[in-house]
Amino acid sequence: MEDVLTIKEAYAAMYEYLKGQYEMNPSDELGGLLGSMSLLDDGTPADAALWADWMLAVRKARQGAVDMSLKLEQE
Repeated sequence: MEDVLTIKEAYAAMYEYLKGQYEMNPSDELGGLLGSMSLLDDGTPADAALWADWMLAVRKARQGAVDMSLKLEQE
């Protein structure tokens, strides 16, 4: 049986993953992203546009339109 996450659970999982990466290797870029992803008291991300970006990513994933193949540049 395949586990199924809600959109909010998947968002929380991504946040937790990125937070772990930040704790191992702090960077301004990742810290800024985490700050933008953090939820306000009303449950919305600190950066309102970020949720729209997340939903676009969800739609692409559901449509099988995400290319996760490794691409190495040749010299």
